Amino acid sequence: MKKHTIKKYLDALYDAQILVRTNISDNSIFIDNLTFNSKEVVSGTLFICKGSTFKRDYLSEAINLGAKFYISEFDYKLNIPHIIVKDIRKAMSIVANIFFENPSKDLKMVGITGTKGKSTTLYFLKSILDTYFKSLKKPLSGYTSSVDYYDGIETKESKNTTPESVELQKILRTAVDSGTRYFEMEVSSQALKYDRVSGLNYDYGIFMNISEDHISPIEHKDFDDYFNSKLKLFDISQNAIININSDYIDEILRRAKKCDKIITFGMSKEADIYAYNIEKTEANGIKFRIKTKEIDEDFEIGMPGIFNVENALAAIATALEFDIPAEYIRKGLIIARCPGRMELYSSDDGQIISIVDYAHNKLSFARIFDSVKMDYPDRRIVVIFGSAGGKAIGRRKDLGIVAGEMADKIYLTSDDPAEEDPREIANDIYRYASKYDKPIEIIIERKDAIIKALDDHKVKSIYLILGKGDERQSKIGKSYVDYPSDVEIVKEYIKFYNENHQ
Repeated sequence: MKKHTIKKYLDALYDAQILVRTNISDNSIFIDNLTFNSKEVVSGTLFICKGSTFKRDYLSEAINLGAKFYISEFDYKLNIPHIIVKDIRKAMSIVANIFFENPSKDLKMVGITGTKGKSTTLYFLKSILDTYFKSLKKPLSGYTSSVDYYDGIETKESKNTTPESVELQKILRTAVDSGTRYFEMEVSSQALKYDRVSGLNYDYGIFMNISEDHISPIEHKDFDDYFNSKLKLFDISQNAIININSDYIDEILRRAKKCDKIITFGMSKEADIYAYNIEKTEANGIKFRIKTKEIDEDFEIGMPGIFNVENALAAIATALEFDIPAEYIRKGLIIARCPGRMELYSSDDGQIISIVDYAHNKLSFARIFDSVKMDYPDRRIVVIFGSAGGKAIGRRKDLGIVAGEMADKIYLTSDDPAEEDPREIANDIYRYASKYDKPIEIIIERKDAIIKALDDHKVKSIYLILGKGDERQSKIGKSYVDYPSDVEIVKEYIKFYNENHQ
């Protein structure tokens, strides 16, 4: 990877009109490393002072480890050359793009946004692409998701839906250098609002849907801010793929007009690609026909949930745009799995049926309840969930109301409480859920809550374990702590149940 002098970075910041001042006297010095983590600093580093919780001590540590310059919105009055900018997040995306040499230009990029369905759509699309690439003996596609990411070499668990710009550009550079040529991304409203994806250009921007979420003092001040942040995807997408059944569709289509092409998908005939004759399969998948101007054919997904047909349609529309043959689209859809999304586990005798899903907002909750009521009309619905601390405070009301209206029994538990008291979060949800006169238990220890719920299997039930999916860490305080995933807990319980009920 080519190294650049500090002058190139300064010129780019100046051109973007965010450079305030600098005291760098020698513009010919090369930058050897770029990071905002003081633990990753080596000699020759351009260190980024990022975040509202940034401390002067981090910069002192970076200097001691060999940082050559720092870039910040503030002058820390330390004995080191510095760059002062108006907007550190925008500056970070600019310098990251330079340091990693704009790797996205060498990739076919797909960005997926929406309140619900981003992850599943991504995994459907990745499975289709990779099925085709394997047949050609080509490298698999790379991706970043809220679950994990693959940079062309290794898969790692994600901390954010969309990584910070420095981390993201590094992943993209690794993907390019490994031979990868296609890359799929979940693009969060925060990533669009705070310039994490600035400088990228998506070949296709997919807009799944929109519903109120992520409204809090540290995320979006109101729905307009959230929605308009999502719509920024079209500013950096060459083409748009849009769910015609989304709320606010007129505004979405209006904002997408700047794209070269708009392809719509959905459940209505007005869409360019739509699904009909939708049926559940004996293997707990979904089969359906899709119709476009060119084709009218059968497809099938191996995951439960009628709502997943929309996610599959978005992936199919994108694959067709990439000229992937229909046979590989079919194969990819059948084998596609999204970790922690609509994962169904049942006991050998069929007494226990449980679904683990990452559903954690109003729209995803409503959809999974609707789907389960349709698929399992003879079973009571037991739900186990919590809500994250320090963000999206409105979810607590929404989740409490949806669960109160649609569940038969509710267990409230912990879900990434961060710096809040998990019992207080559970009490917030309880205030809304309790209005519906359903039995509710609060068990803060998540594993205990899941086991207690599953132990109550004498009545024919389906158990919805929502919010964490296959995540193997929990955010407690400011740190992530290892914790068994919901998938692990359920598998272990069902194994024990099968061994003792033969």
